[in-house]
Amino acid sequence: MIHTDHAALRAALDEGTGLCTVVGIDGSFSRRVGAQMAASRAGVAQVIAGSLADVCLERQLAGDLAGLAPGAEPLLQRYGRGSPIIDFRLPCGGGLDILLDPAPDRDALAQAVQALDARQPASLPLPVPEDAPAHLLRARPYIPPLSLILLGEGAELAATAALARTMGLATQVYAKEEAGALHLGAAPQGAQADAWTAILLLFHDHEWERTILRWALDTPAFYIGAQGGLRARMARLDDLARDGVNETQLSRITSPIGLIPRTREPGVLALSALAEILGVYERLHPLA
Repeated sequence: MIHTDHAALRAALDEGTGLCTVVGIDGSFSRRVGAQMAASRAGVAQVIAGSLADVCLERQLAGDLAGLAPGAEPLLQRYGRGSPIIDFRLPCGGGLDILLDPAPDRDALAQAVQALDARQPASLPLPVPEDAPAHLLRARPYIPPLSLILLGEGAELAATAALARTMGLATQVYAKEEAGALHLGAAPQGAQADAWTAILLLFHDHEWERTILRWALDTPAFYIGAQGGLRARMARLDDLARDGVNETQLSRITSPIGLIPRTREPGVLALSALAEILGVYERLHPLA
């Protein structure tokens, strides 16, 4: 599963599980502020979910969390540069302010998870001490996971769908070859697109695109892309303009698609397009 931003949040719902949150970064670190890890407080200290990049750091946190007395208040601890823990250092040479919460507010966790399951953004208040530096994170924001709607035909559609599913992305596929999946001149039946959805058209027969693109432009999808060469792109825009689609809406259509220009291999196109989509999605995160 490529999307792990919610893993620690969900794991921390279980009693006996603590939650560690990076609330400040001093210098370089390979995770962003807000990175989280859930760890067991029962028996042997162990990481349950989430990733903080450094295995030694994760083990240290799991042990420190397990070592807190039952009923202990959340602890704001410095690791790495400037830390009183002199026998532990970060390879990057930076410093991290991490909140260790041995018993996070399960109701607040459940509310955040419920919002995300409803495809809504969520926020988790963090019990950072009032006298802590003002720049430290006080609430952890989350956005719903990326979902993908693929429409088209042939090897490009098959390769992109296979790669997306391998990556663990929620994917709806509408193939021209599949009976009843698509109808010329009609919007895809049952397709659900929200602000966290990317819509990608992979047609060689571009006459199928016109109605589908008008439907896509009526959704709040954060990305709408369509494959095709220069001639197909110009014809596509002309057709939509004649349908009354304005310049602002037309500018939402990404074409050509992908990070790798002029690829001719379906698998490379799939990787290129999904990398572009993931890059746009990543910029939607409040802590990007």
